[in-house]
Amino acid sequence: MAAVTGHLGDEAPFLFRHAVEGLRSARVRPEVRIEEAAAPRRLAAYAYALEATVLADGEELADGRLVLLHEPAGHDSWHGDFRLVTLVRAELEPEMAGDPLLPEVSWSWLTGALDARGAAYQEPSGTVSRASSHYFGAIGDRVDDTQMEIRASWTPREGPGGAGPDTAAHLAAWCDLLCACAGLPPADGPEQAVRGGAGVLPLPKRRT
Repeated sequence: MAAVTGHLGDEAPFLFRHAVEGLRSARVRPEVRIEEAAAPRRLAAYAYALEATVLADGEELADGRLVLLHEPAGHDSWHGDFRLVTLVRAELEPEMAGDPLLPEVSWSWLTGALDARGAAYQEPSGTVSRASSHYFGAIGDRVDDTQMEIRASWTPREGPGGAGPDTAAHLAAWCDLLCACAGLPPADGPEQAVRGGAGVLPLPKRRT
């Protein structure tokens, strides 16, 4: 089921397995390709990771990693027993790279996507960084470029009746963030966003 510290996947708590199934069954925008990845083993008792790439016309526009963490007894700094952690990267167009409002706008892409998808959350935190590369000497003919990086984490709120968080909604919001960073126009609505989308592709057995 997932990379789980000290446990087999089918021995993981029900809430964690249910949350993972929500991620694996989510329908996302067709421009986003998602695969399971090796999960970190020291951040929480249970962890599950995904990697994604935004592709348009055969070009990779953005990529990212999303990790679901679970501590059955809860975690004081999370104010809950689940936490989502992400890293998103994208190359910026020149006119965007110099925009002084870029950090605030980029962060609003995350919170706005969560709100639009109805993905309830609390305790968000993170950073928005940008780094420019200028080339000299033998590689001086390369065009200068700037890359943006968003590192963020948040606690997904549990649904009614102790059903656990709606991880499918959080994954859809995360994919919307990736597409925004890639410069793609927003989907017209939830139905448009999932049309033609695909769920998470499991890792080949040789990588588990």
